[in-house]
Amino acid sequence: MSCFDLEEFLPYQLAVLADQVSRGFSALYRQRYGLSVAEWRVVAHLGQSGMVSVREIHRRAMLGKSQVSRAASKLERNGYITKAANPADGRLVSLALTERGKAMLADLAPKAMAYEREILTALDGGTEFRASVRQLLELEGQFGR
Repeated sequence: MSCFDLEEFLPYQLAVLADQVSRGFSALYRQRYGLSVAEWRVVAHLGQSGMVSVREIHRRAMLGKSQVSRAASKLERNGYITKAANPADGRLVSLALTERGKAMLADLAPKAMAYEREILTALDGGTEFRASVRQLLELEGQFGR
């Protein structure tokens, strides 16, 4: 029998923590607006970046291209975003928030920030934790050698 303990394995703990934190906030935007995690990520990225290609959201939101496309289609049907050919490259589809999408984001963004503050408070203020997470994210690609 191995002495490996999955419950104590840091990558597992981080994955579980990320899932729990994500589910906690997703309950709010799912209940208020019927959004999935992928749809929320698309909206959040558009709110931050303005008009963005599906490819860019795929890359930045850690979602598959098909997930972004499905999320974008549903968001468009619900009037939260518009799709258009990218002015710089007509082969790419660019997405942008509509006024309805901007209003939804304006409603959800303060709630997202309050949720983040709750989590950071639970982590003793979170300053050191946030710095450590950023440092680990900057090391992306250096793991798994």
